[in-house]
Amino acid sequence: MRKLKLYLDTSVWNFFFADDAPEKRDITKIFFDSIQEGIYEIFISEVVIREINDAPEPKRKALFDLVNKYAPTELETTEEADELTEFYMERGIIPKGKRADAFHVAIATAHEMDAIITWNYQHLANLRKSELFNGVNLEKGYTKRLEIVTPMEVSRYES
Repeated sequence: MRKLKLYLDTSVWNFFFADDAPEKRDITKIFFDSIQEGIYEIFISEVVIREINDAPEPKRKALFDLVNKYAPTELETTEEADELTEFYMERGIIPKGKRADAFHVAIATAHEMDAIITWNYQHLANLRKSELFNGVNLEKGYTKRLEIVTPMEVSRYES
């Protein structure tokens, strides 16, 4: 069976260390256990790297150590992804100050990921946003539906 291709936005990496949100942290760690078992192929982009670079030390080092441990494939920025980002912004799907969120979706779409994994409920992981993104994608010729879900929805988490 083909492994699912998952794009991990920056929030997933951050929540691995979220001691102030222990339930999400624990779910995130279970999700990373699934990755380590080889269940998924994982991907990031230059935006994730840039956002991690903006973190203060010692968190930045911890985040890069985590990225290096799990070794996701870094997706190349494409003209298609840049154009999709613009379309999402023009349609008002993502607020002007949150361009990186639009880019996460655009690059995952352009590279035909199965899903984006995120803890960002406000701008990404909600049904309304998902429908808006996928509507633009379909209009622009991207027929593969992109799922936008939390780590809980792809982990073997038992409450």
